Amino acid sequence: MICIKIKETKLINFLMRKLLLNATFNISLFLVLITGLYNSSKFSKVNLIINETVSLPISFIVGISFIGGSLTGSILTIDFKK
Repeated sequence: MICIKIKETKLINFLMRKLLLNATFNISLFLVLITGLYNSSKFSKVNLIINETVSLPISFIVGISFIGGSLTGSILTIDFKK
């Protein structure tokens, strides 16, 4: 019983550290992205299914896509042992 609680505590600590590291990394990427937007001169619209967005800098579109992929990849876990 005590061994199970220790394993659960270690797992929770690992998941919290992983979440904190990923959040810190992605927030810092977002801050660098916002700082880099001041030098953007090329704008583009994103075509959605229904309509288009407002004109956004291309670097912002690419940066947000990268951050979204990083968040998605950090949340998903693949268990190769099965």
